[in-house]
Amino acid sequence: MRAFLDNLWLALGTFLGNPLRSLLTLVGIVIGVATVITMMALIEGLREQVNKNLGSLGAHTFEVTKWPTGFGRINWAKYARRKDLRGDDVRAIVESCPSVGAATPKSQEWGKKLTTAFRETPPSVSVLGTEPTYLETSGVVVSTGRFFNETQALDGRPVMVIGVDLADTLFPGMNPVGSEVRLQGRPFQVIGVLQKRGSVMGMASQDNQAIIPMRAFQQFYGKNRSVEIDIQARDGESFQKAQDEVVNLLRRRRGLTPQEANDFELHTNESMTASFNELSQVIAFAGVGVCLLSLVVGGIGILNIMLMSVTERTREIGIRKALGARRRRILGQFATEAVMLSLVGGVLGLGLGFGFVFLGKWVLLFPMSVPAWAVALSLGMSCGVGLIFGIYPASRAARLDPVEAMRAE
Repeated sequence: MRAFLDNLWLALGTFLGNPLRSLLTLVGIVIGVATVITMMALIEGLREQVNKNLGSLGAHTFEVTKWPTGFGRINWAKYARRKDLRGDDVRAIVESCPSVGAATPKSQEWGKKLTTAFRETPPSVSVLGTEPTYLETSGVVVSTGRFFNETQALDGRPVMVIGVDLADTLFPGMNPVGSEVRLQGRPFQVIGVLQKRGSVMGMASQDNQAIIPMRAFQQFYGKNRSVEIDIQARDGESFQKAQDEVVNLLRRRRGLTPQEANDFELHTNESMTASFNELSQVIAFAGVGVCLLSLVVGGIGILNIMLMSVTERTREIGIRKALGARRRRILGQFATEAVMLSLVGGVLGLGLGFGFVFLGKWVLLFPMSVPAWAVALSLGMSCGVGLIFGIYPASRAARLDPVEAMRAE
C-alpha cells in the first residue's frame, strides 16, 4: 500500500512539474469522455421523455396508420401504394370489434398560421382534424372551456380547441374562450384550451396545436387522404384481443389473403419504444466511434509523453535501481503515472461533458440526464487507456540497465 502511495505521489509531482505539456497531451481523452457523457445524457434524457409522452397517452390505446414509423432507409413509394384508411374503417371497427371501447380518426397538417385582429402566430402551427372521442383515445385534457361535441363535429362547425402556446401567443393574459381566430382566412371560435403537455423529445411542442372537427378539416385539406386511427380497448384485459380483432377486420375489408402481409401499421407503446431504441442505437454508435477515435489520439499522446519522461529521467531510474529498487517498483511507478495522467483527463472530460449537458438542458431546453453508469464508464475507459498506452514506456523504464542509465546525461 505504501509503495502505491509513493508511486501516486511521484506521479502527482511529475504532472505538476509539467502541467501545460500534460494538459495538452490529455486533449484527446478530454474530448472522448465529454463525448460519452453528452451522448449518453442525450439518449437517457430522450428515453425518459419518450416514456413520459407514452405514459400520457390514453389508457389501453393503440394506433393504426397507413405509414410506418422508424429510422433509416424506408421505401416510402412502397407504402404510398397502400390503400388509404377511411372514416368507414373507423365505423366498422366500432361496430364489429366488441373489445374496442372507442376509435377516433385523425388527420394533421403542419406549418399553418393562426391570426386574430391584432396578433398572429409563426407558420408553425399543427392543425389536427378529429372527432369528440379524441379525448378518450389521446389522453389530452381540456383545462379551460370544453371540447367540441358530436353535433358540432357532424356539422363541421368552425370551432377550435387550442394549445397553451397558441393561447399565450394570440391572447396574452386573456381567457381565449369565445374569441375568434382565423385559419387561412376562415373564422373559428375558440371553445377550449388544452392542458400543457410540453414538447416531444425537447423539440416539437405539443402545445402549438389547434384541434378542429374532422369535417371542418376536410373542407380545408380535402377528403381524399388517409386518416390515422386511435383505438382504445374496453379495459386492460381486452387490449391484446382488441388488437387482434382490429387486424382481422381490416385484413378482411382490404381483401388480403392469408399469405399476404398487413398493408397497414399497428403501433403500440412497445412498438414506439422499439422505434426510439433504433434511433438511440444510431446515436450511441456514433458517439462511441467519436469517443474511441479521441481516446486513441489521447492514448498516443500519453505514450509519447511517457516515453519522453523515461528518456528525461533515465539517470534517476539508474540511481533508484542501483539503490535497490526492483523492476516491478519502477514498472509500477511509471504505469501509475500514465493511469493518473489519463484519469486527470477523464475528470476534465467529465467537467466539460457536464457543462455541455447544463447548456443543452437549461439553455437549449433539450431533455438530458446523465446516468451514473456513464460516469463510471468514462472514468474506467480513461484509466484503461492510460494503462494500455502507458505499459510499454513503464516496461522500458523497468528494463533499463542501472549502470548504463547512470551514465546518461
